[in-house]
Order: sequence, then structure tokens, then C-alpha cells
Amino acid sequence: MSIPKEIIERAKKLRATILRHIELYHTYDTPEISDEAYDALMRELEGIEGRYPELATPDSPTLRVGGRVLEKFEKVEHVVPQWSFNDAFSEEDIRAFDERVRKALPEPFSYIAELKIDGLKVVLTYEKGILKTAATRGDGRVGEDVTNNVSTIESVPLKLAVPVSVIAEGEVWMSKTVFDKINKEREKKGEELFANPRNIAAGSLRQLDPKVTRERQLDNFVYDLAQMGQRLVPPTQEEELKLLKELGFKVNPHFKKFKDIEGVISFWKLWANKKDKEDYLIDGIVVKVNEKEYQDALGYTGKAPRFGIAFKFKAMQVTTVVEDITLQLGRTGVLTPVAILRPVSVAGSTVSRATLHNEDEIRRKDIRIGDTVVLQKAGDVIPEVVRVVVEMRTGREKIFKFPKDLPRDLYAQQKRKLEYFVSRRNFDIDGLGHKIIAQLMDAGIIYNFDDIFTLKKGDLETLERWGEKSIENLLNSIEKARNVTFARFIASLSIPQVGEETSRDLANHFGTPERIALTTFDELQNIEGVGPIVAKAVTEWFKDKENKKLFERLLKQVHIESVKHRVFNTKLLSMKFVLTGTLENIAREEAKEKIRELGGEISESVSKKTTYVVAGSDPGEKLKKAEELGVKILNEAEFFKLIDNR
Repeated sequence: MSIPKEIIERAKKLRATILRHIELYHTYDTPEISDEAYDALMRELEGIEGRYPELATPDSPTLRVGGRVLEKFEKVEHVVPQWSFNDAFSEEDIRAFDERVRKALPEPFSYIAELKIDGLKVVLTYEKGILKTAATRGDGRVGEDVTNNVSTIESVPLKLAVPVSVIAEGEVWMSKTVFDKINKEREKKGEELFANPRNIAAGSLRQLDPKVTRERQLDNFVYDLAQMGQRLVPPTQEEELKLLKELGFKVNPHFKKFKDIEGVISFWKLWANKKDKEDYLIDGIVVKVNEKEYQDALGYTGKAPRFGIAFKFKAMQVTTVVEDITLQLGRTGVLTPVAILRPVSVAGSTVSRATLHNEDEIRRKDIRIGDTVVLQKAGDVIPEVVRVVVEMRTGREKIFKFPKDLPRDLYAQQKRKLEYFVSRRNFDIDGLGHKIIAQLMDAGIIYNFDDIFTLKKGDLETLERWGEKSIENLLNSIEKARNVTFARFIASLSIPQVGEETSRDLANHFGTPERIALTTFDELQNIEGVGPIVAKAVTEWFKDKENKKLFERLLKQVHIESVKHRVFNTKLLSMKFVLTGTLENIAREEAKEKIRELGGEISESVSKKTTYVVAGSDPGEKLKKAEELGVKILNEAEFFKLIDNR
């Protein structure tokens, strides 16, 4: 079917006109037509290309409407490694950076300061002026292909003004105006509100459906040419920024060159006061040596450039409520009080804990449970309480009292309990091994069992060697572990004398956690498999005030599955089994479950009452004990033959 010449010309004119107005709006901030007029032009072009798909070009602005929905994001290996800047938080930090640079470079040289946009980094690759790929930073070596989504961002050119091949780096962000609008709409619908523009920008860029990304109205600033083909990269960062604008990229206009670090510090102070007036989040300035030859001479450390640094603004402060104060015991025996907070977003992250340092600090600031406090977070450090908002007190606040005597080995005891709590046989939280538990305990982030379930991303971002992916993996594991059987829940509490089998007996008898919490010694000792020793241990555990509080807090964090009373096969009825060593063809927990299904019992110790000891490879002392007592020993093949139901 031939296309009328006037339609071809009309489509061409529409494309050129729309692209020009996109450039005027985003690159030069000088719009000439209203949003409504722009939308009308776009709708007309969409209509023509819908009727005549062969008229669509690789740089057509209609591509921003959103392409196909993806099943997953493909990985992209970066041609140029993606670095992160080291941080400076004070004038002393930035002067120390300047001193390092001056020792390495001849005079004169200059600095350039740019605003540090709080968004998400993207790497844009163009071939002969046409956008080929857009990728996230990822781990610096490999990112995710988000080309479909980035193509919907109008400030990202699909075609450059000059047909050159370049790799450009920039920041995707969401304006405060758009963020507020989205949250107002969500509030009307009764939906959960988004925490901050950066989080929603990051989430929007990772939507499998690019139409969702387009609806979020993201924006972009480009600040670096990582690689350039046909032309040489300009000799200074200042000239590079000007070239980026000439190519059609949107460049933040608030950059400035300085001959010394004092000018940079003045610029930092200026924008610390001005930042809130802009419609995008700014969390500092980026300072770079301006001359490219000196940048190359300074080079990189293992993780960051030596020629640049992120000069962060002073700590952000918010208010929240101290819901509780707990003590975290470090491995050296030092007690550190930690405020359990009503979760709050500070410096772009949601946190639920803050260090209170020591008993003297609590007294000096007069911090009480229930107080409204000013919370401060500076960079990647644990948030701290700056002061109490005394005017908010109601009279119901409680003064925290330090305990007088604590066992000297309490740290080791609690660490063992936490390790048992998260172990495979109990809550089975993947990623919480003994080293991670020690790290979290030493950082004052967890101490009691329920602390694990109240962890927020911001609580973990302060830790060394914790990246976004490892934090996400752990939080997902914790979320998955919230569903637990009643027997596992009882076992996880580390009640003295209550092991795996006794926990099953208690779960089957009581059925719900509410019932076991109200039980009596007499009821307990009459349960099959319990007896007076266990009955005393359980009742004493529930009499302890702190244990009762912990039990109640845990019930708010987890979901306990209802007890299923199975009708067991009686093949192994009245037989007692002990397992030792490693079984090759069946997991130990699965083997135990098979025995229980057939009416057998599991014991952790060998006695004359033991019917069989099932021995795998590398058996322990239990095998010797069985031989001494004359208890029959089964290898794995014999065990399988015994439990065979055929």
C-alpha cells in the first residue's frame, strides 16, 4: 500500500517539531508551547505511525510511549567500569582531599563543582548518534539493560545532534512535584505512600512494563562522557559539560569552576541553603579536578577516582518516636543502649534504630521511652538521637533503667541463641550465619529474636561490605521466614529442656501460642513426652517478664501455621531412633519426618531405650555409645529398607 506524500511529509514535520520542543523544554528550559499543545502533536504522530508503521524511525518520539513488556532484565557488561566517589562530610574532609591532590599535581590546576543529584545512575550508549542501550550501574562491572524504560524519559535524547558514538553517564530522577502528585493520588485510593523520590525513581526504572515508567514522568541529567568515538573528549570537565549540551543531553546548569578549594567550600555552603528550592533532590556536590590530563594522572583506587569526591551536605534531621530502648551487648562485654524507633525515612533510607551510645548519654539528653526525638543521619553511619522534643511529652514516657548485674558470658549466650533461632531446623533464615549475626550484634542492630523481623534497609546500609543486593536478599529471606510451624516456633525460643521432639509434643497438645502461654505446671507434666522437669522449665520461662514481652513481640512479627494432626502409619510405633553422621541420599530432617510419619520417635541421645541408631558417614560419639549399650545400628541402606512402605 502506497503512502500519500502529504502523510509522509506530515509525519516528518511532526517528528522534527516534537523533537525540537523536547530539546527546548528539557535541555534549554525554554518551552515555547503548552503541555496540551505538545500532547496534541504527539497524539497526531502516534496516529499516523499506527496506521503506517513503516513511517516510524529509530529516533521517533513515539518510542517514548513504551515498548513491549519484558519478562526479565538482561545483563549488560559495561565497556567502561563504573566507579563510585568517596565521600567528604566536612570542611576538614574536603581540605584533606585537596591536600592529597596538591601533593600529586603541579600548579596551577582548577576544580569544577557540580550538584550531586539524588537519583539513579544510568549509562547511555549511542552508536552513530542513535541510542543503543541504557543500563543501570549494577556492581560497576555488570548492570541491567533498561533501554525500553529509559527511552520513555523525554530528557534522554533518542538521537544526538551529531552522529557520534559515545558512552555517556547521568542520573535519572523524579521531581518533587511529580512525587507529591503520585502520593496524593495513592492517598486518595488508600494505597501505601512512597517513601521518597529516589526510591520511586529506582523502582520505576526497573518496571518490566515501560508504560508504567512513562507514567512516572522521570527526568535525567547527564554529567560525563565516559567514551567518545570520532572526536576527542574535551580537555576539561567544564568543556565536556558544554559539549554534552551541544549533543542534545540535558545538563544541570549549576556547575562552576574554582581555582582553589576555598571557592568549592563556599559553593557547597551556598547550595546547602539553596538545595530545597530546586524541584529535585540534591544531597551534596561533586568536586572534580577540572583538567582531564590531571584526572588521568591521578587515576583510581580500587573502588573510586582519586581526582574527585562527593562532598555531602550536613546530616539530615527528622523527628520520630522512641518506642523502646534495648541493650546490645558487644563481644567485649560493653553494653550499648539502642533506641527502637517508629520507622522513619532519613537521608533517603528508612531506619528503625539509633545508637544511644551509653548510660551517661541517655541521662545527659534525658531520653525516655515514648519520647519524640530529633534523629540525625550523616552518610553511611548509624543514626543518632540529637535531642528530645520536650514540648511533645505527655507524661506517659518511661525512664529507662540499666540492669545492675548481667552474666559475664551473656554475649556468647545470646549469640548462640540467635544462631539457633535462625538455623535451618527453626526459622531457617538464609543469609544469617554466625559471622553476620556477630556483625549485626556488634553494630547494635540486633540482640533479641524479634529485632530480626524489624530490620529496615536503612539499618543495614551502615554496615561494611553490604551492598544493595545483599541487603535485599537478607530482607527477602526474613520476610519469607515469617511463616513458621508452631513446633518450630516453640523450639526456636531456646526454652531449657525443650528440644525438637518436645516442641512437637507441646505444639500438638496446645495448638496455639496463646494457650501455651497460659499453661500450668500440672497441665504440662501430664502431657505425653513432657514430664515434671520440662514442665518446670516451661512454666519458669513464661513467668519471666522479659520472656513474656519477647513472646508477645514475636507473635506480632510472625505467622504461626495451624497445627495439622496427622494420622500416622504405625509401622514404627514405639520405636526410638537416634541419627548420627551424614546421610548421603536423604536430608536428616527429611529422615526424621519419615520416622514420625510411621509412628516412630526421635531422640538426640542414645540410651538402653533406643531401638535403632541410624549411622551415616562420619558418625560421632553416639555410634560408640550404641556399640557399648548393644543398640542395633542401621546403615543408610538398612534404614531405607526399614521405612519402605511397600
